[in-house]
Amino acid sequence: MANYDILGNIAIMKFPENTKKGEKLKKAKQLMKTYKNLSTILEKKEKVKGRLRTIKTSFLLGNKTKEALYKENNCFFKFNVESCYFSPRLASERAEIAGKIKKGSRVLVMFAGVAPFAIVIGKLSKAKEIIAIELGKQCCRYAEENIKLNKLHNVKIIQGDVKKIISKGRLNVKGNLVPLRFDYVIMPRPQLKETFLKQAFQVSKTGTIIYCYDFQTQEEIKQNLALSKILEESKKAKKKIKILGQKLCGELAPYKFRIRVDFRIL
Repeated sequence: MANYDILGNIAIMKFPENTKKGEKLKKAKQLMKTYKNLSTILEKKEKVKGRLRTIKTSFLLGNKTKEALYKENNCFFKFNVESCYFSPRLASERAEIAGKIKKGSRVLVMFAGVAPFAIVIGKLSKAKEIIAIELGKQCCRYAEENIKLNKLHNVKIIQGDVKKIISKGRLNVKGNLVPLRFDYVIMPRPQLKETFLKQAFQVSKTGTIIYCYDFQTQEEIKQNLALSKILEESKKAKKKIKILGQKLCGELAPYKFRIRVDFRIL
């Protein structure tokens, strides 16, 4: 049995080891018949890896392209499926976060990718300004295109490392340090050892709400490890916080989950 993700016109299938080519093509043809909007089917060859969360695929069926055009939450996204990480499984999560943003707010999105969180927030909320930071240059180019595609004027993308962009509580924008504090900080963090909470605290103020994502095993969830890390980092930053809630946001692999912790700066 093959697993798959559908990203608009492209489906990415993953097969059990030793599946024969003929069986793969048979499953691909069945999938294309089921989903009429599909024009390309690729096979996922490697797991997501690296800070840029890239994957490797091979062509199976249809048009030979790796550029997807995907729609969710009344927003359109264009991206290369190999070089730009994108999870369609977070569509409802993005809509939920957008629904929490109050009118006139300033929002920071770290690890922005092709800007799905930023654009959905820009489209569904009445935020005044949304700043999105992304390390990958190609992701940033697609993010800029997606901002225009969705006709948004309150979303800005900044290319660079979060640690370098955020400097002493200010954003380093093209060499200029811009003092900013945000009402909301969204952290859809990759699976990295670093928490990047130091940077989130630097651009927060009293009342800022931070939505921090982490990856935990069942045992780590029982130990409340995500919460422990946040409390430890808040003490280092000399910030008092109030935990607003925790939520499981899907299973990434057997017994490994994405978890979100919501907290407010006091």
